[in-house]
Amino acid sequence: MSERQRPYVPAKTLDTDYPLIDSDPHFKRVVRYARRSDYVAGAISTAAGPALMLVWERIAPSMVGKGGFAPIMRLTTGISAFAGFLMLYERSILRFYGFTENKREVEMDMREMVDKVKRNEPLYGKSSLTPHMQGVASRNSRYSGVFLHVLPWFNFVNHEQHGVETTKYYQQAERELAAEQAERGLAAEQVESS
Repeated sequence: MSERQRPYVPAKTLDTDYPLIDSDPHFKRVVRYARRSDYVAGAISTAAGPALMLVWERIAPSMVGKGGFAPIMRLTTGISAFAGFLMLYERSILRFYGFTENKREVEMDMREMVDKVKRNEPLYGKSSLTPHMQGVASRNSRYSGVFLHVLPWFNFVNHEQHGVETTKYYQQAERELAAEQAERGLAAEQVESS
């Protein structure tokens, strides 16, 4: 009995002001591409919760008694730390989608992928999942960063369904390898002539 071929569902391409880098970037990649401004925004968001609690306690004391305020502050700090991380993550992932300015990330993406092509590695990593399960994972987390403030959902699966044409990476790698070979040829000629 043969297994029935399941249809491939391509990623929808949205009309954005900036180029799409990846419609379903891996969690580690989003964090790695985060800018310093993302970390600052996350830190400010993290600090805002406990700071507001301290201000409110000064303005209108809760009168919870000794030891009552510390657990509230710990909870507020934990929730604020998670909110700060979500702020960092969302600012970074929106650049992958092309919703905000992403020139730096486009250059980083091209460099990373071309280097992988040169090393003959899979562009988006290796996966132990079947192609069908990779597709399921992709469809479940594609553009999930848009709704991150309601339902934090991250992509932890390596797969090949990212909504971008990957030939640009291979073409750039070919151009760079040809330039490197030409450079080596010139260097060899110069050594022989001297």
